[in-house]
Amino acid sequence: MSNDSIRSIEYDIALLVRLTTAHSPKLGKLDRSEYLLLRELEQRGPTAINLLAEYLKLNLSTASRQIAALESKSYICRYPDPQNGRISLIEIKPEGLKSLDRVKKARHDVYSEILKDWTPEELQVLEKNLTRLNHDFKSWRK
Repeated sequence: MSNDSIRSIEYDIALLVRLTTAHSPKLGKLDRSEYLLLRELEQRGPTAINLLAEYLKLNLSTASRQIAALESKSYICRYPDPQNGRISLIEIKPEGLKSLDRVKKARHDVYSEILKDWTPEELQVLEKNLTRLNHDFKSWRK
């Protein structure tokens, strides 16, 4: 493993995060944390907050604050888990789904424009490597 490659990868990821953050206001009215939480709920259905925190590698207090912000916007609701009343399940509401769909479309349009000159093969390689990188980050030092 080349130290130069690792330095370049580390910098490019940091820059990518910065650039995507800079363009976020153009991508809709959800910030990154709201977008990711709503995407998880859309994909998984009603989910306990501790599991959402685990999936996104958040501490429970951070996840709770972010859930409260989404709840104040009426994007999600909480209700007792029918199998364990001590646990609340979080579910996306229709208004949250509408907002998420608008942001997903805006993000898709932006990425389509940015990546328009990439070949299908290059896109597949990027997709595969980003998926692998995210998986490796999630499983690193559990």
